[in-house]
Amino acid sequence: MAALSRASYRPQLGAGLLPVGILAVVAMMVLPLPLALLDIFFVFNILLSLLVLMVALYSYRPLDFSSFPSVLLIATVFRLALNVASTRIVLTSGHEGSGAAGKVIEAFGNFVIAGNFAVGLVVFVILVIINLMVITKGAGRVSEVSARFTLDAMPGKQMAIDADLNAGILTPEQARARRAEVGEEADFYGAMDGASKFVKGDAIAGILILAANILGGIVIGTAQHGLSLGQAAETYVLLSIGDGLVAQIPSLLLSIATAVIVTRVASTKDMTGHIGSQIGMHRAWLPVAAVMAIMGLIPGMPNLLFLIAALAAGGVAWATRKQLAPGETAPAAAPGQAPRRAALPAPGGASAGQTGTRPDTSGAITAEEVTDYAPITIQIGFGLIPLIEEGAGGALVSRITGIRREVSTAMGFVIPGVRIRDDMGLPANSYRIRIRQAIVAEDMAYPDRKLALPGGGTTRKLRGIEVKDPSFGMDAVWIQPHQQTEAEADDYVVVEPASVVATHLSQMLYAHAADLLGADDVQGLLDNLERSAPTLVESVVPKLVPLHVLTAVLRALLRERMPIADLPRILEDLAGMSARLSEPQDMAEALRPALAPQLLQQIAPLKDSLHLITLAPELEDLLTRSKHESAGLIVEQGLTRQILGQLNEAQEALAGQGRQAVVVVSAALRRAFAAFLRTHGVDAIVMAVSELPDNRRVEIAASIGGARTAPPKPSN
Repeated sequence: MAALSRASYRPQLGAGLLPVGILAVVAMMVLPLPLALLDIFFVFNILLSLLVLMVALYSYRPLDFSSFPSVLLIATVFRLALNVASTRIVLTSGHEGSGAAGKVIEAFGNFVIAGNFAVGLVVFVILVIINLMVITKGAGRVSEVSARFTLDAMPGKQMAIDADLNAGILTPEQARARRAEVGEEADFYGAMDGASKFVKGDAIAGILILAANILGGIVIGTAQHGLSLGQAAETYVLLSIGDGLVAQIPSLLLSIATAVIVTRVASTKDMTGHIGSQIGMHRAWLPVAAVMAIMGLIPGMPNLLFLIAALAAGGVAWATRKQLAPGETAPAAAPGQAPRRAALPAPGGASAGQTGTRPDTSGAITAEEVTDYAPITIQIGFGLIPLIEEGAGGALVSRITGIRREVSTAMGFVIPGVRIRDDMGLPANSYRIRIRQAIVAEDMAYPDRKLALPGGGTTRKLRGIEVKDPSFGMDAVWIQPHQQTEAEADDYVVVEPASVVATHLSQMLYAHAADLLGADDVQGLLDNLERSAPTLVESVVPKLVPLHVLTAVLRALLRERMPIADLPRILEDLAGMSARLSEPQDMAEALRPALAPQLLQQIAPLKDSLHLITLAPELEDLLTRSKHESAGLIVEQGLTRQILGQLNEAQEALAGQGRQAVVVVSAALRRAFAAFLRTHGVDAIVMAVSELPDNRRVEIAASIGGARTAPPKPSN
């Protein structure tokens, strides 16, 4: 028990040291430090930087050092605190001589720069240039690109995990661990993108601190301590450069560690083994040895050095050849080509495609090149890139985030992330929306224009590019920005191009929500519900309703825009009907009356009337008689065109007033008529008369197939 108590107490003790250390670092910036303590901290700073560099070098993959961004921040703040403390001592006691700021600064001032402040200044400037312009700038760019590509690839990795889970390759526990690793990787590279700015800022701060020390020291030495300008310059410049070098060398080590981490590729070896295994190629060392030997024979060259280098390169070539297996002597592929495999002899000869034959060397094709597991993708032409560039005022990304949140709240499950990709194969102003692998919509937008949609009081026609609104199919026109005032004065609704694309995406997400819900998503909903209703979940899934059946039921509801947010109600009702219904479509149909109020409150507020589109009695009777159990509705083409034309006209008229209609039919016809409209690409909400709640006021907006009533006029 005592051992257990000590073990449980140890992490608490370690966790308490870090906050105390941070507070001590902050105190160093305010309180003066004794010289002995300052020397100890300078030595510890060098030790810490070396330790971080060694851990970075011996990590097998970047995530093995996932705490690096935090360590980098702490080390940077610690070093800056030391700079402040040493600056205080240099400026207050520098007139006493080179040892006034401690032994470490004195050693760097005398030994490293040989007491010559001009040499020290040049060395310091070179270190800063190496650190800031080469290592830090390159590491920052790599961090930025790595973060971008990691976040772009995240949906694809998640889908790959889902595919492996569904195929039985992974267990649920392994899938959860893989998902957590993908999320941790995204967090790490995102943090590294910001952490690289610490290194850059630290290097710039070193230059400014050096300049402040030199100028301040000269002023203080001449004005307060009576030193001549030459004496003050020699004393304070020497101390300032020694102080700068003490800080700049650990800063350089951390910059190298940052570059190592962000350029590291996941491997089963540390960095030394990884590089050694790839440059230890005897066929590369042989020509190196030959060239060095030839240079060693040229008169006037340092022949002995070149011949020794040639001998060393030849020795490496011989040693690496011995380490290779007999069948692994094939030359490496040229950059950009697929690696070749050795041709091994096969007993009795082998035909093309079997093991042991010469492989196809035309170039390997990987699965990543031909698959895209992103659930939602928007492909844009190069002309629409300003819509996603923050510097150009692009607002599409933030609009899409809002759309995802809105649709997720309305439908009752989390809509996955949207990948935006530029596609040079598309026309400049075109965009394309994909759900899974299917193209569900494509249209055009003009980032330098605005879309004007006519209202009920519009009287004149605007100059511009006449189109159909991609979301609702209304007549619209792309106008120049200076025409906006004129358009709004004539009752046009003017929409930004980013809003046009985002609204179009919103319509597609509602229409294809069923395609975005998978078994893992349903399991996530159940796990969330289990926290508040564990008995309900345990008693229904999978005892009464298997997970795949529940998924099919929820997808059937989503296919007709029915929200699934009230999952407890859905499970309770499914538990009661599981004994008499077995088909998911039948279960979904039976659930609709209980869920209909949630759908209707999204269409119109409770106090407003519902606008209904009905079918003429003769048409409804005809369609009911034409219903076939397996083939659905069998409708003559002329009648189909008439139904679809009148329905489209009624929907457009209501959309112009900012209203959404509900098509209402009999309960016997509802399911078949909804499938009929979906088959012909009509996005309409079809409900049965029995599904309309008693507490809602209704207005008949139009009647299909008979005398139609005009949509009600907009209220003032």
